Amino acid sequence: MKTEGPQVVEQTLNPFHICQRQVLGACQALGLEPAVYEILKQPLRVMEIAVPVAMDDGRVETFIGWRSQHNDALGPYKGGLRFHPEVTMDEVKALSMWMTFKCAVLALPYGGGKGAVRCDPRRLSRGELERLSRGFIQRVSPIVGPDKDIPAPDVYTNPQIMAWMVDEFSRIREYNTFGLMTGKPLILGGSAGRSEATGRGCVYTCLEAMKRLGIPVEGARVVVQGFGNAGSVAARLMHERGARVIAVNDSRGSIFNGQGLEPAAVLEYKAQTGSVVGFPGAAAISNDELLQLECEVLIPAAMENQITARIAGGVQARIIGEAANGPTTPEADQILFDRGRLVLPDILASAGGVTVSYFEWVQNQSGYYWPEEEINQKLEIWMVRAFNHVFQMFQEQKVPMRHAAFMQAVKRVADGMRVRGWLG
Repeated sequence: MKTEGPQVVEQTLNPFHICQRQVLGACQALGLEPAVYEILKQPLRVMEIAVPVAMDDGRVETFIGWRSQHNDALGPYKGGLRFHPEVTMDEVKALSMWMTFKCAVLALPYGGGKGAVRCDPRRLSRGELERLSRGFIQRVSPIVGPDKDIPAPDVYTNPQIMAWMVDEFSRIREYNTFGLMTGKPLILGGSAGRSEATGRGCVYTCLEAMKRLGIPVEGARVVVQGFGNAGSVAARLMHERGARVIAVNDSRGSIFNGQGLEPAAVLEYKAQTGSVVGFPGAAAISNDELLQLECEVLIPAAMENQITARIAGGVQARIIGEAANGPTTPEADQILFDRGRLVLPDILASAGGVTVSYFEWVQNQSGYYWPEEEINQKLEIWMVRAFNHVFQMFQEQKVPMRHAAFMQAVKRVADGMRVRGWLG
């Protein structure tokens, strides 16, 4: 697939257009019939909703939200639900597409979905947040369910929000429907190990990549952009394996210590102060400086479009493990590939969350629950197997890892559509 130069990067930051380009490139490389791209280039359904919420001060405020269902050729839609003040419909559509291919890369029996509400949950009281959560699931209830579409936590949502939604949906159905959501509290059928799954899955792929490249884990320098759930877990697990976490950041700023940071101490400091900024013994650096630090492993675990063409030429990491969705633009991806940097794409490296969500769904459907140790063992098996399949195509086709992952995923979805008769 032909890529354009860095000079057009600002015109390609729309995540929906980025995802379309990635799918088109995979379709062309695989020599698939045009009908495959025509179906995969957009979601099969996008529902836009308005949720009026009674605020604590007596006002009624209306929040806009979406549920995008991209493709269900291989199984019910699956994907997170985020609350964010700047989320857009195109972002939700793109994320639902990425979920389709993330599930396909891991060979999970799911299609891709994604949901969002445009709001700032940090400014909502607990009561307002509960009423918004219940209102959202009321609006989308006709199109979701354990055999239709299974949401999960994402940016600024959590197990409690999932619990409110499960309860509201169960009221609508008039029976308990715990399998509606994954990422639930354990008491409502949540899975052991789910809260750490995204960060843990990313670490499993990074460790496997280090093994392939002959990079010792002991003493390896690791940089983590985004010290939220996925990033803090990845930092802690890499530290426990003997790596040296030299820099982390959050939405307020970045910190650096070349001798290494103690992730647990940084997390405790953030819980007390609200940010990693000001952590004792660490220097303040910019986000750009963090992304371009000399290190063995860089883990972007924040938001989309963080590594652009402007940044990519200075990225020093040998391995970039994408714990976030869409953190690298197509132009930057090509630059990193040309410079010999191994990018572990989001649809592979951040798939630990949806993999354990699949385990949770299976447990809900069967009523039989596994201990956390067994969950983590199963996750490692699935992540390493998926990595090996993608890495083999990367070596054979001599294309970027992201392109190899999309080729694997698109082929699987296309095969499913073909046998179902969708392609004529």
